[in-house]
Formats: sequence, C-alpha cells, structure tokens
Amino acid sequence: MNQHLLDRVRQYTAPQEVRAMGWYPYFREIDSEQDTEVIIGGKPVLMFGSNSYLGLTNHPKIKEAAKAATDKYGTGCAGSRFLNGTLRIHIELEEMLAEHLKQEAVLLFSTGFQSNLGGIAPLAGRHDYILIDERVHASIIDATRLSFAKVQKFRHNDMEDLEKKISALDASALKYIIVDGIFSMEGDIANVPEIIKIAHKHNGAVVVDDAHAIGVIGEGGIGTGSHFGLHDQVDIQTGTFSKSLASLGGFVASNRDVIEYLKHHSRALIFSASMTPASAGSVMAALEIMRDEPERIDRLWENTNYALARFLEMGFEVGPSESPIIPIYIRDNLKTFAYSTACFDSGVFINPVVSPAVPSEESLIRFSLMATHTQEQIDRAIDHMYENALKMGIIGDRSEESAAVFQTQA
Repeated sequence: MNQHLLDRVRQYTAPQEVRAMGWYPYFREIDSEQDTEVIIGGKPVLMFGSNSYLGLTNHPKIKEAAKAATDKYGTGCAGSRFLNGTLRIHIELEEMLAEHLKQEAVLLFSTGFQSNLGGIAPLAGRHDYILIDERVHASIIDATRLSFAKVQKFRHNDMEDLEKKISALDASALKYIIVDGIFSMEGDIANVPEIIKIAHKHNGAVVVDDAHAIGVIGEGGIGTGSHFGLHDQVDIQTGTFSKSLASLGGFVASNRDVIEYLKHHSRALIFSASMTPASAGSVMAALEIMRDEPERIDRLWENTNYALARFLEMGFEVGPSESPIIPIYIRDNLKTFAYSTACFDSGVFINPVVSPAVPSEESLIRFSLMATHTQEQIDRAIDHMYENALKMGIIGDRSEESAAVFQTQA
C-alpha cells in the first residue's frame, strides 16, 4: 500500500474519536424489515429515521411483485438501458409513472442519485448557468460539477438572493434553477411559485428534485409543482424510488424531447446497468397502492401534525418544517451525537445531522414519520426524547405544562 495514501487517510480521525466516546451513530446493522420498529442488536427499536413515508417497504403486494418480476426476468439485466438492458418491465414502469405524474415521458435510472447526475449534467452546456439553492441534495451538487455550466448558489429559499444573482447573468443565456421540492434535512418546501416567476423573467428552466415529495405532497402525492397548482410549469422533475415507493432506482420526468435527448447523452444512463427487475416490479406495485389507498397520505399527515405539536409543546427547538421531516436543533456536533446515542439506548432510532452536512451551530436531529406509525409509538418516542433532552440540558422541564395542554385537547 502506498505510504502517502495511508498517511493521508489516517489523518482523518473523526470516526475513531466519536467511537471512543461511545457516540458513533452510523452503519448500525438492522436485522429485520424496514418498519416502524426494527431489530438492532437483538432488541426492538422504534424507527424514526426512515424515508419510507408511506410505510410500504414490507407490504405483501410489493414483495410479491418483486418475486414475480424476478421469476420472469431474473435478478439483473447484465447491461445498460442503452444496449442490452432494456426490459419490457422498464418500459411499462416508465409509461405507468409518466401517467401517474402527469408528465409526457419518464426515463428510469438505477438510483435516485444517478437520476440527478444523468438528468442535469448532460443538459447544461458551457455557455449556460446553473443556480442552486445552497441546501440542495449532494447529488445535485455533484451533477453541477459534472456539467460544463457556470454554477452559482443562492441562499436557502431566499428569492431576493436568487433574483439578484440571476439578474446579473447574461440575459440571453439559458439558466437552470435547481431545488429540492422538500429539503431533506430542514423539511421545508421550495418556493416554487416565485422560482417559476423568476425563471420566466430571466430565460430560466426549473428543475425540481421531488425525492422527498413523491407520496407526500401534491395531488395524489405527485410532487411539489402539483402542491402549488403549477405542475405543468416545472420543466424537469427528478426523484427516487427508495423513499415512498419502497424500492431502489430513480427517474427524470419531462417533455418527450428532453427525455429523448437524455437517452442519447446521459452518461449515468448509458454507462450504468439497468435497475433490477425486482426493483421495477416493486415500484409498479407501490404506485398502485398509492393510487388505490390515498388515505395513506392522510395518515402520514395526521402523524406529522401530531408529532410536530408534541415537540413544540415539550419545548424542543423545531425548524420550519412543512413535511414529515421534522428537524430538532441541538446546535452542537458532539452533543448531537451524544443525544442521538442516548435516544438509541432508550429504544428510539433518530438521525443526527452534523457538519459538513450543516454548519456545526445548526446541527440537528432529523425525525421522520411514516403513515404506519401509531400514535402510541410516536408518544413513546417523544417521551424518551424528552427525558434524554431534559437530562442533557437541551430543553427545560415542561412536562407538566405539556401534559395539561394535551389533556385539555383530548
């Protein structure tokens, strides 16, 4: 092994330091289905760190669809969509998804990450500009790095800053404005109506990553544009199947001409193996359930509103969430690790978010809801979180006040 390489990687000691403190929160082994409760280390743990918003990952219909697709097509495609890897089930899913999303056409990718790499980088030329919200997903940031366009960031959901930056650019140049529909850490929603107005004014194309919005907001859960009644004015919609749709893979949805162009220019598509038949079959089944059981989205929002109210009653510092992603600010990296570990030891799985994902002073706990959580599970998790927050001085004692408020509401 090259000594210079070893010397470089050994300088990175943060994981070892956190492990030595007993607070390392990553790569925990789950020995069960991804559900509202999981088994870790032989013990049941309440799962409030999952992106399975509709609670479909262990749905029997989806499991059967994955098995049936495997029985018919095998376990893999042994090639890319461009050459030998296009199966009939891929075409069926693209057509089904396009209809569901009310889009002209859809192109599948093997992961959600690749859908942004493959759906953004090929479209942005060297004379174009890309403007991204500073809090967009890492896949969007990497996609901009692979493009030849000039890239600028604007302050999070700050339309004045976006207007200022785009106004300073060449008026004739094509400009892509790219945002998360629902931001994955903060849980707030992009100001799509203002973004569309700005785009129309400055020769801009609007790209929305709806990874966390599909199955959550919009008519029938079809995403952020629909949430604002502006679905047809979003130029490109990207997303993933690994969250509400309980599978693996991603998509780009747009005008047929855009999709045709991507089919022949997207390196992430042309040089990657196709998504597996089981993944495609799973998504098709999940789409059917989402269409046939709209009450799942209703339950998701009932759980979200209930949990948010409880956190506020208990005195937690909650971010400006507008979704089932509830950020709880701790504002210190090490305390965030310590707190998430204490909650895990109490039987609650929550995700710590620390720098560089966010600045250390904005470190937080990401608490996320599923439609299938029960109110009892939510109460049990928040009670444990409150006890640990109280012990660590994260919040003051408001239990009696909160109990009185909830008794009155009941």
